[in-house]
Amino acid sequence: MRSVLRSVRKRKKSRRLGAVAIINREEYAGFDVDAKVEMIRALVPLGLMHVQELLDDEVTALAGARHARKEPGVQGRRHGSNPGTVRLAGQRVPMRVPRVRSVAGGEIPLRAYAAARGDGQVHDVLLKRVLYGISCRNYEAAAESVPGAIGLSSSTVSRSFIQASAATLREFQERDLSGEDVVALFLDGKAFADSTMVIALGITLSGEKRFLGFVETDTENAKVLAPFLRSLVDRGLDASHGLLVILDGGKGLRSAVKKVFRDSALVHRCQWHKRENVVSYLPTIEQGDWRRRLQRAYNRPTCPEALAALEQLHGELDDRNQSAAGSLAEGLDETLTLHRLGVFAVLGRSFKTTNCLESVNALVEERCAQVDQWKNSSQRQRWLATALIDIEPRLRRVVGYRHRPKLREALQRELKIERKTPNTKAA
Repeated sequence: MRSVLRSVRKRKKSRRLGAVAIINREEYAGFDVDAKVEMIRALVPLGLMHVQELLDDEVTALAGARHARKEPGVQGRRHGSNPGTVRLAGQRVPMRVPRVRSVAGGEIPLRAYAAARGDGQVHDVLLKRVLYGISCRNYEAAAESVPGAIGLSSSTVSRSFIQASAATLREFQERDLSGEDVVALFLDGKAFADSTMVIALGITLSGEKRFLGFVETDTENAKVLAPFLRSLVDRGLDASHGLLVILDGGKGLRSAVKKVFRDSALVHRCQWHKRENVVSYLPTIEQGDWRRRLQRAYNRPTCPEALAALEQLHGELDDRNQSAAGSLAEGLDETLTLHRLGVFAVLGRSFKTTNCLESVNALVEERCAQVDQWKNSSQRQRWLATALIDIEPRLRRVVGYRHRPKLREALQRELKIERKTPNTKAA
């Protein structure tokens, strides 16, 4: 151990490098606990010295050499120092941070100090490491992904993840939606972590998928869901150009949509949910055949053809099982909204069901599967927001996105909305 520390001091004197350059990971892994503690103690002062050098170099570049005459082209002047902290060996270490003010007035932030604090980098790494299955107790694996985090404790990982995920949740809940030209909105409630989350997934005119928000609720009733939808509107969601809302058929969701969006939205009921509701009344041995028949009827290209085929099946079901027939008749018109708009042939694959959200649910479950115990609502919401933010950039554009303008035109025609160009990024 003494030889290691002598080597550290020697390198400190000659090169003044940070902890990563002192020893490699294999060497460090071979030390016992006491040796690791001594190593951390030796490296923290070394790291501080290195950070101070970086800060001094940046200040010199911005304000010129200390006590020198004003040099041409300098951006600022030295302005004392403030107390600050940097992250070394998985902990916050205090230090004095020099200040630079611009010649025009105002503070010039030091990039070296922002990097040394490591907040964004550490939080991003921990979010992903914890999200993808690294338990807080498996801190050594997490520490490998965090530069300078030798000795990172499980409690430190846990606290950092809580802080980072809380920040992610706030960011998610406060997203400005005014720049998103949303033409379709998927709403669906799913069981998540011993609760129910209703997730709103928007489809922009360019075909991009955007998570707009979610609400935690035990029941899908309008009293809960209407305020949630209004919050999306308050954040900038604009339905005035026509909006298609895809639902699973829940009355609470439908009522909330009508209450908030009024005459600016059309509801499309998920055909898959309708089909499954109908066949649930039939004997198991008959369900497969009726699924296929209902699916063939819904796949007819035009509204008159699909409606005629479904009405024929309704007549057969009425003799076979009146409950099944009643289920098919309930809200049948709303399951044919895409047909009625004349866009089923080009957009039906994407919008005839709520599968866009079903696939998202599977991705969320993958990222949250390692949680052994859900403690409270804050934990559930933090994890869900973090998972959705991580998933969103990986989502593909919906099939048939080039036909999105046809959907908008059809919505405006059906809803009798005066055509206008929305003032958005996606337009």
